[in-house]
Amino acid sequence: MILDRAIRSGQSIMHLDGDIVVIGSVASGAELIAGGSIHVYGALRGRAIAGAGGQPNARIFAARMQAELLAIDGFYMIAEEIDASLHDQSAQAMLSEDRITVTKIA
Repeated sequence: MILDRAIRSGQSIMHLDGDIVVIGSVASGAELIAGGSIHVYGALRGRAIAGAGGQPNARIFAARMQAELLAIDGFYMIAEEIDASLHDQSAQAMLSEDRITVTKIA
């Protein structure tokens, strides 16, 4: 699913059959739920839930990582757990040994 617009606060987008690609930002209070991976070509300020259909290899990509919550295959990470040096940076989140890790995209 490709969304060529910003996702506003209060909106919830669900696509359990694959990836979600957002060409724009995701506002605080908005939510994306994907069966596959999530790609945000803008600021990710809301909640991103990837691998909702039981896909541990799903990832979350953001051009500007500012997420309130990240989740992959049932494992969660809140904003306070994301390394502060990654705030507002291009980053990806993935599952590694049943734990979400967030790394900078070079």
